[in-house]
Amino acid sequence: MKPWILHAFAAMLFAGVTAVIAKQGMVGISAELGITVRTVFVFFFIMVFVAFVVPLSEIKQLHQENLLWLALSALTTTISWIYYYKALKAGDVATVALIDKGSVLVAIILAWVFLKEVLTLRIVIGAAMIVAGLIVISRK
Repeated sequence: MKPWILHAFAAMLFAGVTAVIAKQGMVGISAELGITVRTVFVFFFIMVFVAFVVPLSEIKQLHQENLLWLALSALTTTISWIYYYKALKAGDVATVALIDKGSVLVAIILAWVFLKEVLTLRIVIGAAMIVAGLIVISRK
């Protein structure tokens, strides 16, 4: 198995754990305060990670285009997190997490249109199954 596939499964596992922990962490506080505190911790943990993993020489390889796209990614992440935490505060974890993972459909379409990634039958069938799952779980 390719390393990036293992990384994707690890991301999936930790994202699932994160949803439950975040829901518990917001007991008695607002979603806005919860996401703010979480973001401070994320920043700290990432900086520690970078200190051990990213060589200082690599920072010189950053270009304006990298910064632009990464800033846009940070902006869309921020918006996503704000709505995710609002939904998580009010809704149940299983439904919110599944609807959130519907973002894979947006990613598939955008990657196909803008990055010219290939849409295979396997991807189309998988996406259709995600849509079916979204419909099933979002109806109570």
